[in-house]
Amino acid sequence: MNELHKRIFVAGHRGMVGSAIVRCLEARGYTRIITRSREELDLTEQAQVRAFFAEERPEEVYVAAAKVGGIHANNSYPAEFIYSNLMVEANLVHESWRSGVARLLFLGSSCIYPRLAQQPMSEDALLTGKLEPTNEPYAVAKIAGIKLCESYNRQYGCDFRSVMPTNLYGPGDNYHPENSHVLPAMIRRFHEAKTHGAPSVVIWGTGSPKREFLHVDDMARACVHVMDLPRETYAAHTEVMASHLNIGSGEDLSIAALAQLVSEVVGYQGSIHYDTSKPDGAPRKLLDVSRIRGLGWTPEVALRAGIEHAYEDFCSEALVA
Repeated sequence: MNELHKRIFVAGHRGMVGSAIVRCLEARGYTRIITRSREELDLTEQAQVRAFFAEERPEEVYVAAAKVGGIHANNSYPAEFIYSNLMVEANLVHESWRSGVARLLFLGSSCIYPRLAQQPMSEDALLTGKLEPTNEPYAVAKIAGIKLCESYNRQYGCDFRSVMPTNLYGPGDNYHPENSHVLPAMIRRFHEAKTHGAPSVVIWGTGSPKREFLHVDDMARACVHVMDLPRETYAAHTEVMASHLNIGSGEDLSIAALAQLVSEVVGYQGSIHYDTSKPDGAPRKLLDVSRIRGLGWTPEVALRAGIEHAYEDFCSEALVA
């Protein structure tokens, strides 16, 4: 059967990552991409997921569906974050096995690693220390997703893979004033300050934590790259205690440096102040990406160019709204 005609289900296709994966697959000529909106299919409901798999019989599955958010959202809705993510991944992994899916890719997050993990964080740092308290429920759910894939591989011989992306940004991001991640939150904040002529912009925390960022189109290319690897090649670069792959740029910068960069891209001329009463989160989060690099993938979008692209997307969305 022609590879380009295999049935591929992208769960979470309306989200930033899922939509980027769909774009990447379409650009490569795949013709049978299956999607469902949340209104059409509630992934937290096992009966609905089971009926969907029985009807559609996908051959590959990308698990890009997740409940995500920044520090404020994670602190405010911990029960929702752990419940929703556990249910979605459990249903998708289990029903993929039941229906004979050939290959599945689970998308996690770099927050799975201990708060004070050695930098850069390698895959085998998983479960070696305490998690960052502000997003622990979400991280626990993502760790469970890795272990689900690993366990189904061990017991049933499945080919279920996991990738852990760093902080992502780009078209389709969430720019909510309270529930978004740091980079889209900054884009919105600096844009509004510029629009309203505000003399200063306030950033949460001290500005000293360092973060790594990756454009979502690079992440999508990495996902398809990992999914297309021969099983033996993927297995050779993973182990039982580190059955996932980190996906990142391999470079980080301080929140203060990021704020300065976003302000320049937006064209904001005011000052930047830091609210040190707000939490910083983990002091540093940089991924060791040597394994994915060894498998032939490298990012293509530089950070400044990526932020410019994201800002254009934000402005177009703002105009539509």
